[in-house]
Amino acid sequence: MGSIRVGRAQAKPDTPGHVSGMHQGNQGRYQDQTGHHRDGTSDARRSTGIHWKRHDALVDAMPNISPG
Repeated sequence: MGSIRVGRAQAKPDTPGHVSGMHQGNQGRYQDQTGHHRDGTSDARRSTGIHWKRHDALVDAMPNISPG
């Protein structure tokens, strides 16, 4: 089996996984991200751009789960 040539490691084992001051995931900007809600849920507008009203829940008692 041949040897695999790799470069020097660029991160140290004690480097933190998150740097303070940087955004994480989908945090904020809910006005620009249609279908995403502040509580972490989403609706059909997130996954379907055409005729999203057809993909919403039929009755208000049903959960509004996005199709994607």
